[in-house]
Amino acid sequence: MMKSRRHLVMAAMMSLLMLFAAACGNGGSANNATSEGSGEAKGSAEGKKVKIGITQVVNHASLDEAYKGFVQALKDNGYVEGENLVLDYQNAQGDQTNAATIAQKFATGGVDLILGIGTSVSQAAAKETKDIPVLFTAVTDPVGAGLVQSMESPGGNVTGTTDLHPEAISKLMEFIKDNVKNIASVGIIANEGEQNTVVNVQKAEEALTKLGLSVVKAPVTNSSEVKQAAESLIGKVQAIYVPSDNTVVSALNSVIGVGNDNKIPVFVAEKDSVKNGGVASFGFEYFDLGYTTGKMAVEILKDGKKPADVSARIPESLDLALNLKAAAAQGFDVSDAMKQQAKPENLFQ
Repeated sequence: MMKSRRHLVMAAMMSLLMLFAAACGNGGSANNATSEGSGEAKGSAEGKKVKIGITQVVNHASLDEAYKGFVQALKDNGYVEGENLVLDYQNAQGDQTNAATIAQKFATGGVDLILGIGTSVSQAAAKETKDIPVLFTAVTDPVGAGLVQSMESPGGNVTGTTDLHPEAISKLMEFIKDNVKNIASVGIIANEGEQNTVVNVQKAEEALTKLGLSVVKAPVTNSSEVKQAAESLIGKVQAIYVPSDNTVVSALNSVIGVGNDNKIPVFVAEKDSVKNGGVASFGFEYFDLGYTTGKMAVEILKDGKKPADVSARIPESLDLALNLKAAAAQGFDVSDAMKQQAKPENLFQ
């Protein structure tokens, strides 16, 4: 009887132990599954999300379009903001101190790639990191700016796209020479404190000199000086040229106003500036330039390429763009031959 009772007690204890172990086992498995499931979900989300820091030198139409093109290229290749892509966009507002601060933030902020829209912000980003891939767009002279060793072989952690087609400036200067009545002098408004502007102005001067035209410079240091600089050219020149100068382009309306009021045609370096009141340009869409840069970002992020192995690129097209309304306002006659030279989508009015 004692033995039987002892067996019953032992059996009951064993059953309780088995139940406890099973409960712990099931509870542990459930807890582990929950923990692992959450960790996996978080990890997979983090693994898929790419963070890109974007620094833009200043707001104006061309640079804004380059930004849009870059984002669109990412989207077309599977990187969608809010899903698997985080974009940290910062604007330096034309201030080099801001550019340096933004670059420092990105260099220590866990971004996977940095995009610089404009020369000075790209230089600031390149200075702050040698490890994070840096792309640039809308940079006139990447080699002269010290961003790449050469267009074909960038050599470091930086590559991107230039907004200077080799023939763009010379073709535009020839167009001015051939089509502006009584042309003798061309005024150039520029902030030559911008490295990209120095190259642009130099090429324009060389082309105009070869064509037998004189150059009158109207220097500025900030956008508030642009209108006064344009007014200083009245009576001295028969045409005004605005290079791809961020300071001047950000205040382009001031130049256009002077051109309209004094019948001085304003020629510009970008197609977007033609849309915004310039008479003519030989150029391309900055959206397309940004899109090309976005495709380069995909090569780095998705395909694992190093910036050193991704050649820097130039605009793929060079087309005449004309603003018929602006031409009429600024006293410039647009011939039928000019209209035929421009594609229909490049005739603005």
